[in-house]
Amino acid sequence: MSSPGIVLANARVHGVDGAVDVVVRDGRIAAIGAGAGDAGAGAVQERVDLGGRHVIPGLWDNHVHMNQWALSSQRLELGAAASALEVAQAVAERLRDEPGARGTFVGYGFRDGLWPDAPSRQLLDAVAPDRPVVLVSGDLHSCWLNSSALALYGHGDSESGLLREEACFAVVRSIDTVDDETMDAWVSAAAHRAAARGVVGVVDLEMTWNLDVWHRRMSRGFDALRVEFGVYPQHLQRAIDLGLRSGEVLGGTGGLLTVGPFKVITDGSLNTRTAYCFDPYPGFDGEGEGVRGLLTVPPDELVSLMRAAWHAGLTPAVHAIGDHANRLALDAFEKIGCRGSIEHAQLLGLSDLARFAELGVVASVQPEHAMDDRDVAEVYWAGRTDRAFALRGLVEAGATIALGSDAPVAPLDPWTTMAAAVERDRGGRAPWHPEQAIDARTALAASARGRSTIAVGEVADLAVTDRDPLAVNPSSLRETEIAATMLEGRFTYSAL
Repeated sequence: MSSPGIVLANARVHGVDGAVDVVVRDGRIAAIGAGAGDAGAGAVQERVDLGGRHVIPGLWDNHVHMNQWALSSQRLELGAAASALEVAQAVAERLRDEPGARGTFVGYGFRDGLWPDAPSRQLLDAVAPDRPVVLVSGDLHSCWLNSSALALYGHGDSESGLLREEACFAVVRSIDTVDDETMDAWVSAAAHRAAARGVVGVVDLEMTWNLDVWHRRMSRGFDALRVEFGVYPQHLQRAIDLGLRSGEVLGGTGGLLTVGPFKVITDGSLNTRTAYCFDPYPGFDGEGEGVRGLLTVPPDELVSLMRAAWHAGLTPAVHAIGDHANRLALDAFEKIGCRGSIEHAQLLGLSDLARFAELGVVASVQPEHAMDDRDVAEVYWAGRTDRAFALRGLVEAGATIALGSDAPVAPLDPWTTMAAAVERDRGGRAPWHPEQAIDARTALAASARGRSTIAVGEVADLAVTDRDPLAVNPSSLRETEIAATMLEGRFTYSAL
């Protein structure tokens, strides 16, 4: 027997003329049309007047790190610092506010690619001689420690105090020792903030074993978002032994938890100068390790890992940022004959654009990174930025793109993401390579699992906006207000 349902009255829907009723019943869209809410006259229905607001598909963030996003709000924010000295001064000021505090002090968000001075353990030692200090970079691929922290986390021989890639990841895992109850509360708060921005689902690529974590959260009542969780190489055999397959909806979670992709990180990042490129980085001499970035997974190993995952039913998602790393990732997809995604795809060879479509590989991209990285890219990828964050190039080549934030690297806010993709601007600067901008409809579809409008029969994962996102000036997208968010026919957020 069907439930009475909800009528979203006086709504605007793309592709339908005039004000309409959107009828939601049993978690799905039952009808769309003028007077559609009057059809079930005998049924007791909740009727919500939207006042002419727009109903769009619920939004997804296709690349997040939920624990890191939740933790970032609890840490000293360092993204605005323009030098190592400014960071040290900010740390000193915060430590003065915490007299007698013990344990590791953590900051987040520094970007040192264009700093006039270099991070050093001595600089942090001068402001924190006794308390361990760990500062995590904005791209998560490096961290800066003082001597106390270096000794504590097993890197006492580091001269600079700056750790990159796997050494950094190990330290980050060590400092994320918040108890389950506290972490779950912070994640829940972050999820409700996301729902208030129209988000109905996330792909969580936190670098841990996420199955048990999300089962626990959902068994305790978490129901704000759908979650697809990733599996990393260190957990691949465990996932295979459990028979996990990408796309499988897991029981006991209210249908909200799904097995996501198999994630492999093959290179570093631009700001850390570890993205693996064909050309050397300026300022690096010779042909030694690191001149062109770092390839963290050799091609043969990448193919072996991807093949094992694919044959077990897990779809590969390969982190590749530099153009050489992307070429090698595409080669691996071609060799195996499997589908999947490349996460980031920031710098691409022109000949590789069409390969995404030919191989059925999704470009999972984070447009706000282009706004964060435009200046550092002009220095370290000089002469190549016409093919950096090449969103339109990918779309015109026939590739499927999926938009995300990589939160906490950028905010978990799809309107920020879409604005960067459409406008290629932030803060009133001239658009950066506007020839690589995409239109609003493409951006919305890439944030809503391929949909730019809603239709009868679809699951009622919906967002209600104050304006038409396909018609507003791109500069207004970041300020889009959400009136309500609905997940399978129930409100996860409402300001109506």
